[in-house]
Amino acid sequence: MIKHLRSKLAAAALIAATVLPASAAHAQQKSEISLSRQPGIFYMPSHIMEKQKLIEKHAASLGVPGVTTKWVTFSGGGAQTDALLAGGVDILNTGTGNLLLLWDRTRGGVKGIVATSAQPMTLISRDANIKSIKDFGPSDKIAVPTVKVSTQAIVLQIAAAEAFGADQWSKLDANTVQLGHPDAYAALSNPKHEVHTHFSIPPFTFLELKNVPGAHVVLNSPDVMGGPLSQAQFFTTTKFADANPKIIQAVRDATKEAQDLIRSDTKQAVEIYKEITGDKTSVEELLDLLKEPGMMEWNLQPQGTMKFAAHLFRTGTLKNQPKAWTDHYLPVAHDLKGN
Repeated sequence: MIKHLRSKLAAAALIAATVLPASAAHAQQKSEISLSRQPGIFYMPSHIMEKQKLIEKHAASLGVPGVTTKWVTFSGGGAQTDALLAGGVDILNTGTGNLLLLWDRTRGGVKGIVATSAQPMTLISRDANIKSIKDFGPSDKIAVPTVKVSTQAIVLQIAAAEAFGADQWSKLDANTVQLGHPDAYAALSNPKHEVHTHFSIPPFTFLELKNVPGAHVVLNSPDVMGGPLSQAQFFTTTKFADANPKIIQAVRDATKEAQDLIRSDTKQAVEIYKEITGDKTSVEELLDLLKEPGMMEWNLQPQGTMKFAAHLFRTGTLKNQPKAWTDHYLPVAHDLKGN
C-alpha cells in the first residue's frame, strides 16, 4: 500500500514540476470553488462555513462577489489528495500528514491556508488484552483512515518509536488497515469483525466508548505529541492560491468566524453540524462531548506540525524537512503563532 501511495505522490510531484508551472501563467480567478473534508466533528467549522455561506460572504466583502462553493466529503485524506492533484477539488480540509507529504512531493506546490481544529485523537480497543501499545500482536488490526500517511497512522509510528525504540517506528504499520471513521466504528460495533481497534476521532471516540462493549482507551494524541496536534487544516496548490488571493483570505476570515461561533454559541454550531452531516447524536450529547478535555481546540494557527514533520523526515517519508512551519503554510497565515 505504501509503495502504491508513494508512486502516486511521485507521479504527482512530476505533474507539479512540469504541468503546474506551465499552466500557472494562464490561471484564472475562480468564482466556483470546490472544497473537500472528511466525516467527523473535527470538521465542524467547515459545516458552519457551508451553512452560513461564510466564504461567499467574506469574498464579497473583499471585492469578489458571486462566489459559490461546493463541499464534497471523502472518507479519508488519501482520496482528498488525489482529488486535489487531479484538479477535482480546489481546497482540502484534512490532516497534517497529507499536507506535509504533498508539500514535500510537489516541492512546495501545495501549502496550508489555516488550521481548523486540534482535538485529541484516541486509540480505542474492545480487546481486553490490549491495554497499552506494547500489547498488540501480529494479527491485531488497527483501523486508520489511510495506512502509513494519515495523521493517525503517523502518530501511531511516533508512539511506537517512543515505546519500542527509535528504529522500531514502523513496528505496528503492518497492523493497520484502511477504514474511514464511520466504517471503523461499525467494525468495532460488530463483535465478529477482525478489527478490534480504531485510532478514532470525535464524535466516533465517544460513540465507541459509550456503545461498544469493552471499548477502552489505549492512548491519545496529546500524550504522544506533548500537546495539541492540528487534525484538520485547509490547504491548496500554490497555483490556486496565486490566482485567487482574495479567496484564500476569505477562507481564513470565514474559518475564524466559524470558530468564533463555536465558542460563542456552541449550541447553534452543533445544530448546524447535525443539519449538514445528518449525525443522529443528540444535541445534548454533542454539547457534553465538547466539554471534554481538548474538545474546544478550534484555532487558526497550526499546532504540532514541526514535530510531525521531524518524524516524517527522520523516517525517510519526507525528502525535505521544513525549517519552520511557515515553510508549508501560505503567507496568509504567517502572522499566527504556529508550531
